[in-house]
Amino acid sequence: MSMYSGRLIDRKISKKLKSTGGILLKGARYCGKTTTAMFHAASSVRFDESEQIREQASLMPHIVLQGETPRLIDEWQLVPSIWNAVRYEIDQRAAKGQFILTGSATPSDDISAHTGAGRFARITLRTMSLAESGDSTKMVNLLDCFRKGTQNWTEGCFRHTHHCRNTQGQDGQYHRPTQ
Repeated sequence: MSMYSGRLIDRKISKKLKSTGGILLKGARYCGKTTTAMFHAASSVRFDESEQIREQASLMPHIVLQGETPRLIDEWQLVPSIWNAVRYEIDQRAAKGQFILTGSATPSDDISAHTGAGRFARITLRTMSLAESGDSTKMVNLLDCFRKGTQNWTEGCFRHTHHCRNTQGQDGQYHRPTQ
C-alpha cells in the first residue's frame, strides 16, 4: 500500500474496532473508504476485483471471511448475502474487531437481512477535510469561535492570526511573505 495520509476519523475507527465485532464504513464514492479501511485491516477481499470472487462469496462465504483480523470486505454490497454471513461469523467468533465492511450502499431493508445491531458500528466517511488534504494552515478553529468566555466571535476565531503566514497586501489580496 502506498503512503497513507491519516484521517481525522482514524481514532474513531480504531476505538470502534476494539468495542464491536465489526464496522460498516460507508460514504460517497471516492471519499477514501477502501484506502482508510486498508490502513486498519490486517487482510482483505475486494468484491469489485472479479466475478469469481463474488460467486465464491455467494456459494461459500466462510472461505472469503477467512483471514487475519480485522478482515476488510470491500464493496460488500455487490454480494448482499455476505451481510448475514458476516453477522453470523461475528456471533460465532465472539471477538471484537473482526470485520470492516466498506461500500457506497447500506444494507437493504430485505426482511431476511439482520440489521447488525450490537455487532456493527456504522461510521460515515466524508471526503477529506482541508486539514487532512494539507490545504489548510489550521490557524482558525471553528470551535474557538463559539466558545463561552470570549467577548466576541472574532476574539476566539482569530486569536492566532499573528502566526498566520499570509498577509493582506495593498491590492486587498492575501500573499505569502517573501523569505
